Amino acid sequence: MTPYLTAAFYKFVHLPDFEALRKPLLALCEANEVKGIILLATEGINSTIAGPELGVRAVLASLRSDARLADLQHKEAWSSKSPFYRMKVRLKREIVTMGVPEVSPTLMAGVYVKPEDWNALISDPEVVVVDTRNDYEVGIGTFTGAINPDIKNFAQLPAWALANPELNPASGKKPKVAMFCTGGIRCEKSTAFMRAQGYDEVYHLQGGILKYLETVPEEQSLWEGQCFVFDERVSVGHGLVPGHHGLCRACRQPLNDDDLASPLFEAGVSCPKCHAHTLETQKNSARERQRQWVRAKALGQQDPIGQRQAPPKVAPKETPTIP
Repeated sequence: MTPYLTAAFYKFVHLPDFEALRKPLLALCEANEVKGIILLATEGINSTIAGPELGVRAVLASLRSDARLADLQHKEAWSSKSPFYRMKVRLKREIVTMGVPEVSPTLMAGVYVKPEDWNALISDPEVVVVDTRNDYEVGIGTFTGAINPDIKNFAQLPAWALANPELNPASGKKPKVAMFCTGGIRCEKSTAFMRAQGYDEVYHLQGGILKYLETVPEEQSLWEGQCFVFDERVSVGHGLVPGHHGLCRACRQPLNDDDLASPLFEAGVSCPKCHAHTLETQKNSARERQRQWVRAKALGQQDPIGQRQAPPKVAPKETPTIP
């Protein structure tokens, strides 16, 4: 079986013509049998794509032929099946939504810290370590001693940061801050935001959790649990080995073994985290989609009824992205 190459990448760069890039980029991906999602905005590009190795590399080469993206870096992972079911190129106001337009990662981002130097930084008692991800991501894994902001989406982080007493001590002296996220993109914005608030010593993990798990040996790691990823793998561990979590198709949250064994879990319909928040009419609609998907799968159709089953979402989630 031919393995699938997954490539995750992002870059904050001024793209005033981003709308015009959409159609040719979509056509390029489809011509190379590449699937996934690409977000385009004035502030840059954010993407995770997967497909045959030659196809993915052709897309990357085409992107880098644009002088503005010549130094675009990406992360790679391999799988026995495609983690995506179709290709989407979306136009957005921001490639990662924070809702603070005056923050510019290209001008104000914090200091990059390499994965091999991260342990020493976050072990410093004077450093406040912040996990910038959503609550359901933090719930399955994080770094030892990191603060969980308990946010539903990234746009809630600025308000949390301004109110948090550990970041705003009574003494008025601003602490050293270390921030991390899945692949680095959210930290580009969060550290830029912190610097805009007058924090002088702000750091973030270069390449994000994924690069740390890829680089740092497990026996030396300060990471606990699994790392949620926004594709069909759901979670990964050290060495980027796929984890054991399932995914609820209704609320898009990761599910552990207990969740999957719960009587409230129904494949494609609901889980213990969302069962009480959807109407029976929504569940019935999801059941019909699930039946169609199972039937099509049995007939060998990879992408039934035009798209991967998508029951009504009961909680807003950020756009699936690894970086």
